[in-house]
Amino acid sequence: MNLESIHSGNFDEEVLNSQQPILVEFGAVWCAPCKRLEPEMEKLNQAFGNRVRLAKVDVDESSDLAISYNVMSVPTLIMFIGGEERQRVTGFIPLPKLIEKFEPHL
Repeated sequence: MNLESIHSGNFDEEVLNSQQPILVEFGAVWCAPCKRLEPEMEKLNQAFGNRVRLAKVDVDESSDLAISYNVMSVPTLIMFIGGEERQRVTGFIPLPKLIEKFEPHL
Protein backbone atom coordinates (compact mmCIF):
# COMPACT_ATOMS: atom_id res chain seq x y z
CA MET A 1 0.00 0.00 0.00
CA ASN A 2 1.23 3.44 -0.84
CA LEU A 3 -0.13 6.24 1.27
CA GLU A 4 -1.50 9.22 -0.60
CA SER A 5 1.26 11.79 -0.97
CA ILE A 6 0.25 15.16 0.44
CA HIS A 7 2.33 18.33 0.08
CA SER A 8 2.00 22.05 0.52
CA GLY A 9 0.35 22.45 -2.88
CA ASN A 10 -2.53 20.03 -2.25
CA PHE A 11 -2.85 19.98 1.57
CA ASP A 12 -5.87 22.28 1.80
CA GLU A 13 -7.77 20.45 -0.93
CA GLU A 14 -6.86 16.89 0.13
CA VAL A 15 -6.84 17.25 3.93
CA LEU A 16 -8.67 20.34 5.15
CA ASN A 17 -11.49 19.99 2.60
CA SER A 18 -11.72 16.19 2.83
CA GLN A 19 -15.26 14.88 3.26
CA GLN A 20 -13.80 11.83 4.98
CA PRO A 21 -11.58 11.60 8.08
CA ILE A 22 -7.93 11.55 7.02
CA LEU A 23 -4.94 10.34 9.01
CA VAL A 24 -1.74 12.08 7.92
CA GLU A 25 1.72 10.74 8.71
CA PHE A 26 4.34 13.47 8.89
CA GLY A 27 7.59 11.61 8.18
CA ALA A 28 10.81 11.53 6.18
CA VAL A 29 12.67 9.05 3.98
CA TRP A 30 15.64 8.97 6.39
CA CYS A 31 13.45 8.25 9.44
CA ALA A 32 13.88 4.69 10.79
CA PRO A 33 10.76 4.79 13.03
CA CYS A 34 8.78 5.97 9.97
CA LYS A 35 9.91 2.87 8.07
CA ARG A 36 8.90 0.67 11.04
CA LEU A 37 5.50 2.37 11.05
CA GLU A 38 4.74 1.51 7.40
CA PRO A 39 3.56 -2.09 8.03
CA GLU A 40 1.46 -0.87 10.98
CA MET A 41 -0.17 1.72 8.70
CA GLU A 42 -0.90 -1.05 6.19
CA LYS A 43 -2.66 -3.06 8.92
CA LEU A 44 -4.46 0.07 10.13
CA ASN A 45 -5.73 0.65 6.61
CA GLN A 46 -7.18 -2.87 6.60
CA ALA A 47 -8.66 -2.43 10.10
CA PHE A 48 -10.34 0.91 9.34
CA GLY A 49 -11.25 0.13 5.72
CA ASN A 50 -12.98 2.99 3.96
CA ARG A 51 -13.80 4.84 7.20
CA VAL A 52 -10.58 6.87 6.94
CA ARG A 53 -8.06 7.92 4.30
CA LEU A 54 -4.36 7.50 5.02
CA ALA A 55 -1.80 9.94 3.67
CA LYS A 56 1.74 11.11 4.28
CA VAL A 57 3.66 14.37 4.23
CA ASP A 58 7.41 14.40 3.69
CA VAL A 59 8.59 17.00 6.20
CA ASP A 60 11.72 17.73 4.16
CA GLU A 61 9.67 18.55 1.06
CA SER A 62 6.88 20.37 2.93
CA SER A 63 8.65 21.88 5.93
CA ASP A 64 6.09 24.71 5.98
CA LEU A 65 3.36 22.18 6.84
CA ALA A 66 5.52 20.62 9.55
CA ILE A 67 6.10 24.07 11.04
CA SER A 68 2.47 25.18 10.81
CA TYR A 69 1.29 21.98 12.54
CA ASN A 70 4.08 22.12 15.12
CA VAL A 71 5.55 18.75 14.11
CA MET A 72 8.73 18.53 16.18
CA SER A 73 9.65 14.90 15.53
CA VAL A 74 8.81 12.20 13.03
CA PRO A 75 6.77 10.21 12.64
CA THR A 76 3.84 12.27 13.84
CA LEU A 77 0.34 11.08 12.96
CA ILE A 78 -2.47 13.63 12.92
CA MET A 79 -6.10 12.78 12.28
CA PHE A 80 -8.12 15.52 10.63
CA ILE A 81 -11.91 15.47 10.57
CA GLY A 82 -13.76 18.28 8.84
CA GLY A 83 -10.48 20.17 8.45
CA GLU A 84 -9.81 20.12 12.22
CA GLU A 85 -7.07 18.27 14.06
CA ARG A 86 -8.78 15.70 16.31
CA GLN A 87 -5.94 13.46 17.51
CA ARG A 88 -2.16 13.34 17.35
CA VAL A 89 0.47 10.76 18.25
CA THR A 90 4.24 10.92 17.86
CA GLY A 91 6.78 8.17 17.39
CA PHE A 92 6.46 4.52 16.42
CA ILE A 93 3.26 3.04 17.79
CA PRO A 94 2.13 -0.57 17.27
CA LEU A 95 -1.22 -1.33 15.66
CA PRO A 96 -3.29 -1.98 18.83
CA LYS A 97 -2.30 1.43 20.24
CA LEU A 98 -2.98 3.14 16.90
CA ILE A 99 -6.48 1.68 16.85
CA GLU A 100 -7.01 2.65 20.50
CA LYS A 101 -5.98 6.27 19.79
CA PHE A 102 -7.84 6.86 16.53
CA GLU A 103 -10.91 4.56 16.53
CA PRO A 104 -12.94 6.76 18.95
CA HIS A 105 -12.78 9.60 16.41
CA LEU A 106 -14.33 7.59 13.59
